[in-house]
This record gives sequence, C-alpha cells and structure tokens, in this order.
Amino acid sequence: MSVCSLGNGLRVVDLTKVLDPSTETRRCHLFRFNTGGAIPDFHTIMDLTSHLGTHVECPYHHNDNWTDVQGLPIGTFMGRAVYVNINHMKPNEKIMAADLETACGSRVREGDIVILDSPYKLPPFTPDTNTEKDKRLFICRETAQWLKDRKVKCVGFGDGVSIESNNEDVSAFHDVLMEVDVVFLEVLQNLDQLRTDTFFLSYTPLPIKGLDSCPVRVYAVEGLQEFSG
Repeated sequence: MSVCSLGNGLRVVDLTKVLDPSTETRRCHLFRFNTGGAIPDFHTIMDLTSHLGTHVECPYHHNDNWTDVQGLPIGTFMGRAVYVNINHMKPNEKIMAADLETACGSRVREGDIVILDSPYKLPPFTPDTNTEKDKRLFICRETAQWLKDRKVKCVGFGDGVSIESNNEDVSAFHDVLMEVDVVFLEVLQNLDQLRTDTFFLSYTPLPIKGLDSCPVRVYAVEGLQEFSG
C-alpha cells in the first residue's frame, strides 16, 4: 500500500520506487546468510549502487570538494515540500524563470523542497529516454538559478521532467545548486496519490562518510498544519 492514514487527519503517501533485485537494471544484489547455526540469525550483505531506485543525490556526487552525505545537517532531508506540476508548457521545452513564476507564484519559501513535474510523463533511465517518445520538460541553468535565488534546499523530480537531456544543461543545473548544498531527489513514485501540493516530506539517507548519494525511503505526510500552508 502506498497510502495510509495516521488518524487525526494525517495521511502518509509513500513516494518511493519499490526495488526488486531480480529485475532492477542498476546494481542491486542481496546475499542472505545464517550466522546463528541451529538458532537462525539471518544477516544480508547488500551490494548496491548509491544511485539505486529512489535516491537522494548530495553535492559530493558532482564535485570531489563538495559535501558528502554525512556532511549535511539532518534538516536537509526533511521539511516543507511543494509539488509543482507544470501544465502550461509544450513538450520538450526548457523550464525558464517565467515558467516557474507561472507555476509556483509565491508558494515557494526559503528552505523548501520543490518537486518539479509535468503531464508529459516517462519513466527515467529507460530505453525510451531521449527518443521521440520522450516529451518531458527540460531543466537548465536558468531553472537552477531561480531555485537557488529562493534558497530551496532540495529539488525533486517527477516523471514529467527530464534530468538527463543533454550534458550542458544537466551540468549547469548541478553546478548552480549543488555548490550551495542543494540536494536532488530522483525517481519519485506515486505523486498522483497526493491530495495536496504542500506537505511535510522526509527522505533520510545513511550517514556514511565519503558517500555521494544514497537510496532513501521518501514519504509525504499530508495534514500537518505547520507544513500545509
């Protein structure tokens, strides 16, 4: 189940891609063994890539001198999130500052998490990526600068926005935001299950020194008054 109720008007939506080692195209292997002999005590060796499934990318991903996963404060990985479904643009257009003004208005605040999406959905990192079937919107330096100017702390992506369209734009997007410790959330699922566009979001990685990115369990909590306005 991707949605559950906590009572008192609170609703949780799981935005995480489920991983199956038997079908995952990125590195994902589990080795289970019993350390207890006659008294079962199972452990599992996890052989995973840091960019597996739904994951948070930290600045060290883009530059050896920037912050790794454990170097960021815990508050980086939770807070007020705004879902921005950009529906006024044509396929394969770049998201410019004016487009974000139209889609966001004054909703985005300092310290927010912004999730970008559009109606032109296509699962990322598949054989259809960057083909004629791919109508997703593109990010670029101007997209990043608008988000940096508003001092957001995280940018997430629905299946309607491409983050791998071309080297120039993708590199610039990382350059502008990761230099100031903005993190990225990729491969989000179940965004269509959200009932509101503003909510509390959590996506905490393992605090491992020297780690550039990490698979995470991402969930939205709708109905928390402090994070709903």
